[in-house]
Amino acid sequence: MRAAVMRGAGNLVVDDVPDPKPGPGQILVRTIACGICGSDLHFLRYANEMVELAEELGPLGSPGRLDLKRDIVMGHEFSAEVLEFGKDTQGTVAVGDSVVSIPAMLTGSSDPDNMIEPIGAYSNTYGGGYAEYMLLSAPLALNIPDGCDPRHAALTEPMAVGLHAVNRSGIKAGEAAVVLGAGPVGLAVISALRRLGAEPIVAADFSPGRRALAKTIGAHEAVDPREEPAIEAWRRIDGVKPLVIYEAVGVPGMLDQAMRAAPRGGRVLVVGACMENDTVRPLIGVGKELEIRFSLAYDPFEFASTLNAIASGEIDVRPLITDEVGIAGVPQAFEDLGRPDEHCKILVEPELG
Repeated sequence: MRAAVMRGAGNLVVDDVPDPKPGPGQILVRTIACGICGSDLHFLRYANEMVELAEELGPLGSPGRLDLKRDIVMGHEFSAEVLEFGKDTQGTVAVGDSVVSIPAMLTGSSDPDNMIEPIGAYSNTYGGGYAEYMLLSAPLALNIPDGCDPRHAALTEPMAVGLHAVNRSGIKAGEAAVVLGAGPVGLAVISALRRLGAEPIVAADFSPGRRALAKTIGAHEAVDPREEPAIEAWRRIDGVKPLVIYEAVGVPGMLDQAMRAAPRGGRVLVVGACMENDTVRPLIGVGKELEIRFSLAYDPFEFASTLNAIASGEIDVRPLITDEVGIAGVPQAFEDLGRPDEHCKILVEPELG
């Protein structure tokens, strides 16, 4: 099958790789669509650093099991069609169904640290959606509701990330939010905040296109931080309600900036994945009595509820999809996503060639 393959840090090629074969508890699926995630861009660039960090984290750091000298097929934001069941496999889906899944495989191991292995960037064993075919764990596959475009359902994973970040922050309906960064993660946060009833929601991003998307998906105000800092925009339109700041950029200095901007007693939720060392002044947090939390991924209930929200139209992901490419176009799409003025979410659709 054709696939976009990572061969060593920083090297992405399109090549033929062996077709996967489903084993017990597994299903073979044909990839319909797979979103390119910012974490894949980061992994391609920082693979060595991520593996080193994962080894330090121990069982929590699944990339530590990676061999960067072996092929890796990324892609964890996918929808797919069920083709075949492995031996002695049952599930709630059937051949021909369109499905999504949390990007993880149940290994059958009795070792708690090895019961689950990721699909996509952090596994040599289980390739992701930048390929024609994939393997999924039958118990984790969810049917895409009738009438829902499978291309839109592929965005279940990134939108669930935003929902989890909002849930982790503890924000309540009627409280205010500032979202630093209106890339895919920031936009997912904004969508979840709007559905919760947070108000006002202020987004900040350098890109005019992403600011427009932020307002389309639910922000009440979107500012260029070079012209008006997000915290000043919040003070201009509210400045009174309890405030949560979401750091969704993930570059050095952003957490410190969020802490400095936060009002006394404010909360900061970090969902941007900074891949480099960073520096903050703890005394700022102490002096303001800030609460800082971090967010990673989602739980199965958040994933399933996000799929249902997309299917019902409660979440409209259509404005986020800015391009679609075949497998041959994946390397160029990685390059294009480095220019935020042009793109938000690019879908890989193998049938496009």
